[in-house]
Amino acid sequence: MLRLGNPRRRINIGLIGMTFILSIFAGRLIQMQGLDSKVYEAAAAGQRLHKEVIPAKRGTITDAGGHALAVTVEAREVAIDPSKVPADVRPKVAAILARHLGKPEQEMTAKLARVDTRYQLLARDVDPVVADRLLKAGVPALTEKRTYRRLYPGGDLAGSLIGFVGDEGKGLGGIEAARNSLLAGRDGELRAETGRDGQRIPMTSSQRTAPVDGRDVRLTIDRDIQWAAQRTLAEQVEKSGASSGTVIVMDVRTAQILAMANAPELDLDNWRRSSPDLYINRAASDVFEPGSTNKVITAAAALEAGAVTPGTVFHVKDNIRCADRTLRDAHPHPPQAMTFQEAMAQSSNVATIMAARKIGDAKLYEMLRAFGFGSRPGGGVPGAGAGLLPDHKGWSGSQSCTVAYGQGVSVTALQMASVYQTIANGGVKVEPQLVAGTTDTGGRFVPAPPGKQTRVVSEKTAKEITTMLESAVSAQGTGELAAIPGYRVAGKTGTADRYDQQLGRYDGYTASFAGFSPADAPRLVVLSVLQNPKNGHFGGQVAAPVFKDVMTFAIKSRKIPPTGSAAPPARTRAGQ
Repeated sequence: MLRLGNPRRRINIGLIGMTFILSIFAGRLIQMQGLDSKVYEAAAAGQRLHKEVIPAKRGTITDAGGHALAVTVEAREVAIDPSKVPADVRPKVAAILARHLGKPEQEMTAKLARVDTRYQLLARDVDPVVADRLLKAGVPALTEKRTYRRLYPGGDLAGSLIGFVGDEGKGLGGIEAARNSLLAGRDGELRAETGRDGQRIPMTSSQRTAPVDGRDVRLTIDRDIQWAAQRTLAEQVEKSGASSGTVIVMDVRTAQILAMANAPELDLDNWRRSSPDLYINRAASDVFEPGSTNKVITAAAALEAGAVTPGTVFHVKDNIRCADRTLRDAHPHPPQAMTFQEAMAQSSNVATIMAARKIGDAKLYEMLRAFGFGSRPGGGVPGAGAGLLPDHKGWSGSQSCTVAYGQGVSVTALQMASVYQTIANGGVKVEPQLVAGTTDTGGRFVPAPPGKQTRVVSEKTAKEITTMLESAVSAQGTGELAAIPGYRVAGKTGTADRYDQQLGRYDGYTASFAGFSPADAPRLVVLSVLQNPKNGHFGGQVAAPVFKDVMTFAIKSRKIPPTGSAAPPARTRAGQ
């Protein structure tokens, strides 16, 4: 006889199993709705929460007169969701996008083919009018985002000095990088809850943090003088076959930089396609051996020590023995007597070495340091270098002689311009200034503090050197081509062997001229440097004419009248 199982036991087992499963569900429910409710609530909110950056408007960079050199204008980022563009209309859409955005049609086609993504950036820095026209063209799934773009009205005007801004809105060179935190401001943020389609969920809260716009920077650069310096320099670089060139114009009294030109110069409208070599402001960073423009420092050391006077007579051959080397003047000449003033006018290396020997290496080194060699000039010039000044204790026998006339020591153009500013300013060195001031948070202009002043040589020594430098620009000197009719000019030519770092040896020349005007009431300093000129290589040939043209434009632009006085007579060996 078949006996059936006890149904009560099966029911009890079933009830126990169901109770166990329900207790798991209940525990999980308690955990989710009770213990971990805040965690899941936050996770859900996080999925709905959309954060959008509200870009700050970057500050403007202007010249001393308030003319814009770098300005920010409103723009758009245009993007598309390729997954929502039907395959049969993609060719037509690609053609529309290419036409409006100025992009290759193949590029737009490739972006539309990315159906595995819901976001494809089509273009940055789009003009708002163009973006609005494109949105009305009927392109599906097209979106725009408000941004800003950087414009440079001057093109290559002071290009490497100003620098540029990358796609992420960060300064990548020059003033744009050096003053980035001040110019950039602080971005804001918008937080809102959105659905899967990206649309805001009605009745939900949102938070908006307003952006803080960047502040403006006003430079000491004079737009007109900068333009004239770049044009004159570029013409002479081409004419002389030089590899590059630099011009600096500086106010004598304040050491404010009115122009800092390079050739070739960086075109800020096309910086992405330019050589990285042009990103560097060579006027502040590149080092070179100054040659005879450095003789003013040797003269200053000798005059300050009382070892010589402008009328001290030297019996000068065209060569002199220094340790294991024989050093020569630029041109052969019979032994002759010449005053120290004549020696400076004729740029005699031999006479300069003879003067340096009267004071010794230590005092010459101290004077080089006092004029700023071997240290950064300060003043906020981006990328300003310190040059190379070996300690005098390590100078070789011949280097003790060559340093006196500017070989065996390296400087930047900014450092050398500062040397002549010091002489022109009565022996008082003023820290070079590039930034005239900035705006505060309220938009009010706040002038920059004046540059630090340091007396380097006495006023008497500065005046004596000025007189000697006037002789150098006379018919008896090497800088005659720098003379400006109606104005007194003091200056010095420089011609130095050029060290080529790529070749690892000396190759070619550095031609330079540094000076100031009016000589008896100095207002402006101009330094011109040409690297490796091929059609002539002496400073008096190729650099002095650049000085003349730039200085002539600058004194007219600044409305500086001639003093009407005559240059003092040169001190000759005959005592005249």
